[in-house]
Amino acid sequence: MGRQYNLQKYSIVEHSSENVYALAFGAHPDDVELSCGATLLKIIREGRSAAVCDLTKGELGTLGSAETRKNESEHAREIMGYSQRITLDLGDGKLWYNEKNLNAVISVIRRFRPTVVFANPTEERHPDHIKASRLIADAVYYAGLKQLITLDETGKVQEPHRPPHLFHYLQFRHIEPDIIIDVSDTFQASRAGVLAFGSQFYREGSEPETLISRKEFLTGLEARARYFGEQIGTMYGEGLLTTRTPGIRNFTGLFA
Repeated sequence: MGRQYNLQKYSIVEHSSENVYALAFGAHPDDVELSCGATLLKIIREGRSAAVCDLTKGELGTLGSAETRKNESEHAREIMGYSQRITLDLGDGKLWYNEKNLNAVISVIRRFRPTVVFANPTEERHPDHIKASRLIADAVYYAGLKQLITLDETGKVQEPHRPPHLFHYLQFRHIEPDIIIDVSDTFQASRAGVLAFGSQFYREGSEPETLISRKEFLTGLEARARYFGEQIGTMYGEGLLTTRTPGIRNFTGLFA
């Protein structure tokens, strides 16, 4: 895993490097918006920056082309206010656990140097989501190893960086979350980011039907957010799985 790796060969790099507070990964375009979009919007409204990295172009999706989904991803970025959004072309359906793919994710982490990373859940319906989860979780650790060399898009050696916080968002399968984020103020606004991926959702006469193009899907998405919100006494919530016990440094702030 110490082989030098050129990020430019495998990623669409359109912007200069930038440190961000939160970096959200998704196996496919729209994973992030459907699962933790309201949380990202909350972070942005609190004055922090957030970026998104899609591991694939979603080219195997039943609905929409890779070009369509690329345009939808950029539209979602503008709506949500992400500082940047990049796409790694690791191959839809080909998110194998190998050195090339692992180093691709490590390079993105070292590029953005986030405090918080969001990733697909470890248990899921779609195999790509499970594979992405392991790639991202392992990359978060390995990104902190000085002896593991990766190169940025200009060919310069990247500095090691291990994000202190990793959270897995929830997707299709129901898993009781470790923490629930109050997104009452941002859930409805985040729906615009979801709807930016219009090729994937219900349209009158659209064929063929997929899991998320069913007319009921977006209603179910809101129902889950209402359920999580009810658990913490708010209107809407988004659930996250933790990988380490969070430390509380401001006790009274926790119960504001």
